[in-house]
Amino acid sequence: MNKQLIAATLALSGAAAPALAVELEANAGIVSEYVFRGIPSSDGKAAAQGGLDATWEQGFYLGTWGSSVDFDGSDGIEVDFYGGWGNEIGDFSYSVGYTLYTYTDDADDDYAEFNLGGAWKWFSVDYAKGEYDNFGGPEVDYDFWSVTAEYEGLYATFGSLGDDLFDGVDSDYIEVGYGSSVQDLFDFTISYIDSDDGLLIGSDSNSRLIFGITKSFAVAE
Repeated sequence: MNKQLIAATLALSGAAAPALAVELEANAGIVSEYVFRGIPSSDGKAAAQGGLDATWEQGFYLGTWGSSVDFDGSDGIEVDFYGGWGNEIGDFSYSVGYTLYTYTDDADDDYAEFNLGGAWKWFSVDYAKGEYDNFGGPEVDYDFWSVTAEYEGLYATFGSLGDDLFDGVDSDYIEVGYGSSVQDLFDFTISYIDSDDGLLIGSDSNSRLIFGITKSFAVAE
């Protein structure tokens, strides 16, 4: 999923848009490898990604985002749908939302999550309570949480999916990186991710270096 979603939601929740009640923004990009919450999701290959977001000055948001995926030979398309509300009080901001992750073709499993996010200055915390709809087996409830520190484009995240999804195996990851804009033409990111064995899904490498570029543009504002 779009890792900038919570950050963008918290920032936009305090911004007024007097000209229109809703702002629409689209984004498109490519990453050298798609990794979500420490889970390799494109089998070591590049992934094309894109999305569309609607935000209201009252703090509400709706959006969809997609990416090509490949889980150890099971390829398809991930399409996410999300919505919620965010607000800020001084240096503190928070959001509540719901996310549905859907997958096509051979990667045909779904996840549904209730999301909470909070941030204060350079630090943010995210929590998700989710249900994994495994079409090849029983449904599984799980929890995810992460803590992130960010300053001037540099960031570091520690995240954990617990052991409910992966048969009691530790499922934590660490991600450090840097992101910035190039003369308002596009955004780029470079990140290093180290994942526990339980997150690898067929991959034999715990660590990976990832590059990405994204272009965002207003559809209506």
